Amino acid sequence: MAMDGLYAPGGMDAGRGDSMKRSEFFYHLPPQLIAQHPLAERSASRLLYLDGANGRVSHHQFDELPDFLGPDDLLVFNNTRVIPARLWGRKATGGRLEILVERVTGDHTALAHVRCSKSPRRGSVIELCAAEGEEPGPHRLTVMGRDGALFCLSSEGGLPLAHILQDIGHMPLPPYIDRPDDKEDQERYQTVYAERDGAVAAPTAGLHFSADLLEDIRGRGIRSATVTLHVGAGTFQPVRVDDIEDHAMHSEWVEVDEVVCEAIHETGERGGRVIAVGTTAVRSLESACRATGRLQPFHGDTDIFIYPGYRFRVVDAMITNFHLPESTLLMLVSAFAGRDAIMAAYRQAIEARYRFFSYGDAMFITADPQVLHPV
Repeated sequence: MAMDGLYAPGGMDAGRGDSMKRSEFFYHLPPQLIAQHPLAERSASRLLYLDGANGRVSHHQFDELPDFLGPDDLLVFNNTRVIPARLWGRKATGGRLEILVERVTGDHTALAHVRCSKSPRRGSVIELCAAEGEEPGPHRLTVMGRDGALFCLSSEGGLPLAHILQDIGHMPLPPYIDRPDDKEDQERYQTVYAERDGAVAAPTAGLHFSADLLEDIRGRGIRSATVTLHVGAGTFQPVRVDDIEDHAMHSEWVEVDEVVCEAIHETGERGGRVIAVGTTAVRSLESACRATGRLQPFHGDTDIFIYPGYRFRVVDAMITNFHLPESTLLMLVSAFAGRDAIMAAYRQAIEARYRFFSYGDAMFITADPQVLHPV
């Protein structure tokens, strides 16, 4: 368990010493491998196992996951719940627009992305529609101002924003899923253990866990704990700079409480591994070490950017989906197991026709031992 060291010289997000280029994380993905729908059963996905110590790859089914876990291990899940954050509306001028809530900031307010031909002005009213292309209904939002690229919106008439989202909001499927959301997505773009509303993108590694698989894991005496990271739409934000160290990372709200910290310390005392379910769980736990290099309770925003050269202090293994080319999440897993090993594993996955991205297949990755302690 990677708990004993402080962070690498050069800072919490220090790179490998020489600048890495975005192009080093490019790979060609045939479009037909991007999963457009979930499988009929959550745990029917495939599972690629990557040993970060030697780069070896093996191929399995996701329901074999308990065979890779030991009784002293700890699984850490992200219990965020996806809200129906996509809305359609019309300006007073008649112009159509699309809204993607980034963060709910109060009972009646939110920060949101607004896509339209001409940005709405402060004080303008947006009439909301139940679906794209339909006529407006009774719900309205007022534009209160801007916060950078985001719009500050407020619900009218005293109606809580959560009520509006539940009434006419749509599941915010990622941009690479080329279809409208449907009734199935309300259940399947959500983990079975989701508890806390706030995400606008699913922590997709958790989508593979069914109630039966979780029961199997518990029956083997394998412990679990939860963190919360409300995944924002920024998770799909591309890296646009050449030198990845120049990338401005988006912020997301995270909570790591005393319960999970204690569970992790006990896991270390048993000699077990901390296994993060998803990159969001990785970022949560590593963020909780950011101030001092030691794990401690934390809640607030995190913009932690993990790329090769980073030294992990908490996580020993992770379960994750396959990530977009040149994305920050591909850089994170490359930091964990080595860029060359990750890119080679991705090539094998493409050759073996794995399904990619949110509704796709998964990986189980153990860390390169060299990244678990400071140099």
